[in-house]
Amino acid sequence: MNKNNNDFKKYLSENLKNDEFKKHFDEYGKQLEIAYQILQLRKKRKMSQKKLAEKIGTTQSNIARMEAGQQNFTTNTLSKIATAFNCDLRVDFVKS
Repeated sequence: MNKNNNDFKKYLSENLKNDEFKKHFDEYGKQLEIAYQILQLRKKRKMSQKKLAEKIGTTQSNIARMEAGQQNFTTNTLSKIATAFNCDLRVDFVKS
C-alpha cells in the first residue's frame, strides 16, 4: 500500500470521529477520497490551485471545490488532472 493510501486512512480514521464529517462521508465517501488524492498530489508537486486550473482549463475556484469534495468528477476531468500530474488514471471495480 502506498504512502498516500496510508495517509488517507489515518486522515479518515481521525475525521470519522466527527459526526458531521461521518454523515457527509457516508453520502460522498468516494468523492471525498478522490478530492483528497487530488489535494495530496497537488501539494506533493508543489503546484498551486491556480496552476492546476490552468493546466486543465478551469478556474482556481473549481479546483478549490474539487479539493473540498464539493464537485462531482467526470472521467474527462479526472483524465485531465492525471495528465497535469503526469499520472495514469485507473478506475477499478472491486467486489465489496
